Amino acid sequence: MADQEHTYKFNVTMSCGGCSGAVNRVLGKLDGIQSYDVSLEKQEAVIVAKPGLDYETVLKTIKKTGKKVTSGFVDGESRSIDVAE
Repeated sequence: MADQEHTYKFNVTMSCGGCSGAVNRVLGKLDGIQSYDVSLEKQEAVIVAKPGLDYETVLKTIKKTGKKVTSGFVDGESRSIDVAE
């Protein structure tokens, strides 16, 4: 699964431009991202990941901002948003 490009989509609770900016900043620093779009209006982050960047790594990175992730998808399929600590 990690040998090809994947699209990850997360529904993230963001109340202001500062919130979406925080998510933008952490995704911009994450290695392995081909492209991403954070939408305050849609309350979502869509990430196109290069091979080798797994879903859980991206999920943990977004959660580090303190924003609540309400759902997650890999290539259109729903995935757990629970993270093993």
